[in-house]
Amino acid sequence: MATVGDVRRIAAVLPGAVERQTTGGAAWFVRAKLFAWECHPWPSIPDAVRAIIAAEPVMGVKVADPDDALALREMAPDVFLPKTTGWGEPKIAFRMATIDIDHLEELVTEAWRTQAPRYLVREFDLGAG
Repeated sequence: MATVGDVRRIAAVLPGAVERQTTGGAAWFVRAKLFAWECHPWPSIPDAVRAIIAAEPVMGVKVADPDDALALREMAPDVFLPKTTGWGEPKIAFRMATIDIDHLEELVTEAWRTQAPRYLVREFDLGAG
């Protein structure tokens, strides 16, 4: 099972990534832009989704395009939750208990890429190569 600690480890190598505690739990930002967060069962979330978030660890990440979120939901409906709220779109929420660590790393890194300035993305890409 993936944990918040795994997200911390992944985010720690992303240039400019900063973890902050929010009302809903841990959240990660790059240059003040949110890219990953612990989901909280807010009243504005549909009842069925809110019940899942209340019962188990769920993370959310930014995605590049709403179609990406739709594709993820259709690819693995047991992992990715239906739409939570319209706030902060495009995004996707997923169950930590069912996400593969490699997929978690890909999701967090791609979420960071959607929010990071180009110079930080270049820095990361040059360091990875």
